[in-house]
Amino acid sequence: MPKLIIDDREIEVATGTKVIEAAAQLGISIPRFCYHPALGSVGACRVCAVKVLEGPAKGIQMSCMLEAVDGMQVSTADREAVEFRRYVIEWLMMNHPHDCPVCDEGGHCLLQDMTVSGGHGLRRFPGKKRTYPDQDLGPLVQHEMNRCIHCYRCARFYQQFCGYRDLGVLGIGNRTYFGRTAGGRLESPFSGNLSDICPTGVFTDKPSRFIGRRWDYQRTPTVCIHCSLGCHAVTSVRYRQVARQEARMSAAVNGWFLCDRGRYGFFYASRADRPRQAAIKGETAGMEEALAHARSRLEALAPAAVAVIGSPRSSTEVLALTERAARLRGWRGPAFFADVGAALKVKAAVSRLEAGLAVSLGEIDQADFILIVGADPINEAPMLALALRQAAQKGAGVWVVDPRPVSLPFEFAHIPTAPKALGAVLGRLLRKSIEPAGLDGPAARFHASLPGDPASGPELPARAAELLAASRRPIIVCGTGIVAAEWVELAADAALLLRAAQKKAGLFYVLAEANAFAAGLLTQLDSTTDRVLKAAAEGDIQALVLVENDPFATFPDRRLLEQALARIELLIVLDYLDTPASRRAHVFLPTQTLYESGGIFINQEGRVQYSAAAFAGGTPVRETGGRDHPPRVYGSGLPGAAPQPAGQLVARLAGEEIPIDIRAQREYFSEQASRLAGLPDTERLPPDGLRLALRNISAERFKSMLPPVPAAESDDIEIILTERTFGTEELSTYSACLETLEDETFAGVSRQDAEALGIRDGDRIAIRTENGAVELAARVCDNMAAGAMMIPRLRRLPWQTLGKSIRRRDIRKA
Repeated sequence: MPKLIIDDREIEVATGTKVIEAAAQLGISIPRFCYHPALGSVGACRVCAVKVLEGPAKGIQMSCMLEAVDGMQVSTADREAVEFRRYVIEWLMMNHPHDCPVCDEGGHCLLQDMTVSGGHGLRRFPGKKRTYPDQDLGPLVQHEMNRCIHCYRCARFYQQFCGYRDLGVLGIGNRTYFGRTAGGRLESPFSGNLSDICPTGVFTDKPSRFIGRRWDYQRTPTVCIHCSLGCHAVTSVRYRQVARQEARMSAAVNGWFLCDRGRYGFFYASRADRPRQAAIKGETAGMEEALAHARSRLEALAPAAVAVIGSPRSSTEVLALTERAARLRGWRGPAFFADVGAALKVKAAVSRLEAGLAVSLGEIDQADFILIVGADPINEAPMLALALRQAAQKGAGVWVVDPRPVSLPFEFAHIPTAPKALGAVLGRLLRKSIEPAGLDGPAARFHASLPGDPASGPELPARAAELLAASRRPIIVCGTGIVAAEWVELAADAALLLRAAQKKAGLFYVLAEANAFAAGLLTQLDSTTDRVLKAAAEGDIQALVLVENDPFATFPDRRLLEQALARIELLIVLDYLDTPASRRAHVFLPTQTLYESGGIFINQEGRVQYSAAAFAGGTPVRETGGRDHPPRVYGSGLPGAAPQPAGQLVARLAGEEIPIDIRAQREYFSEQASRLAGLPDTERLPPDGLRLALRNISAERFKSMLPPVPAAESDDIEIILTERTFGTEELSTYSACLETLEDETFAGVSRQDAEALGIRDGDRIAIRTENGAVELAARVCDNMAAGAMMIPRLRRLPWQTLGKSIRRRDIRKA
């Protein structure tokens, strides 16, 4: 490891470290525009100049392009280096507009910082400034090309890092332009990162435009809850309004970036129609009055006649206190999952993530072979797709076994497979790629039980088995949406078998919702939403308590839901969303969002992370003042501050006494969560979170069974209800800026099925069900498994009426 001296301070760094990185380790910030830790060096801006006093090449050098070597001496403050950087800044400012007062980047602009620190204040060049036309790039990113300094960060991020090609470099020399060949919506679901990565104000955040400057905001480290990955974010609040969300660097999770769903999914927290007052039978009431009314109604019922339904979008504190309340009062539940199948899959994933097997999102790019089974990364967990691309860029082979027409921003191999055959394909691949000679004990017996290629039907591509056999660091990525619980178990045994074959294998599950892991720790298989609703429909349950759960958005059987709600006597809803369930509630109790209460979330790898409260709550000033000056009314409270943490409310419904002091309340919630789920105290959580101490489950290894693949009935088509990047995740559907990015409703079918049904791409088809007909467009896909129909759970579509399969004769052209 080379030792070098920077500004008279010695440091030892890893071989290959650039001088700019070595300086950062010493706390010395060398100016930079084109350099970014995630993108590496390109040497385009020339502002990172330093003076090399001793080394292979003396004199002025670009620190981002210069590798540290033993004995090197570098000065960042040498007069010649300082003068060189000053001239570079002056050249960059020759064409830059003086619009800092109206630029949204003002206050956190690298060019602004470098101009001031470099001492530039007078433009000496008398010529006209170069100007460009701007483009409309859609609802998320504002384009102001005149501010460009040609650092190339945007093009490198968008094309090289993300893999999308619709934005890039146009023109040449002094007329170089960064944009699209024609204006239009950016295609990348990571486009919002352009506003973070641009060092000037060329790309700025359009939804938060003109709301505030960086110094105006309350900025708080938070955790994204729009999928199960738990990416790190920084939330900015001004005047009681969540105004902006940016990526927060986390080496273990999301790196430097954030997907657009996570970045812009926060608008539910500050919507004008958000319910902020309690209600009894639709009439506004005080919180204490509504609580007393609800409690008295519940106490009049037998405990077994009361059921609770919770939600995996709630914090661990809320989940734990909901479970505690139900247990103390003898209520049924809580139910956290729609049915036993969904609960089994999550519990299997939680139980099989043993120590040393689980890998983080940040570790995926170290794999040399990745097998994805039953997961659609770009739609279910977008940042996973970005991590997979980094692995592919480093040479990893990526193979997808899935019935859907999966799309990823890089080249990969796809084996279209019917949902019920996913496990068989995985088993065959393992058998072909692992030699039994080096195995013994349970691993050898498990390998012997795996199926070979069938006597008839398609064989697995030989290349997949060859790459897996040659790999040293393979990772199995397994979804929990369309796969059976047996396949979730099989994925864990597959990773263990690869380990037994002397490979450093890892396992990565994709769960359905943000806190599904914690819900899996707490759930009981006899308490699921469908069982609760069936009992309600039969009259066994008379009161239903919904804790941050809208079954109209998440439960797949609308008929059963309506029957249950029509039969019960009391519906109590605790939520922060304006939903069909909250509007039908006999008693409604408004709850705080994560931005107001804070809370613990456990991501899909078992990483415990704390999302801090960003502000104290209350109605945004723009609402209380009608977009003008707020009312000049003075008092001790905040308008619209009635909502309370859901955990506190459900505990009070159960008759528990909750501390009045806010700090004591949070300590109480954390204590309950820790006690029930075995979690560490939030005070001991490092910035990147802490992976749970997963137990040793050696007795449960290699126990997964491969049930025979059922013969497909020629007249049946299996319906696969799937996620999309935009329009299906519940919270982000409340963001108006994301509405235009949602897909139109469609049904995806294989070309083979389309020909058999006599439909073409784009045809309007009607699907007849027992609940009526559903009409949508057909999308014919070449890379989709036959015998299945993919339908996204878009909010505009009554997907809850479709069921799990349909007869071919029930599909007709509209």
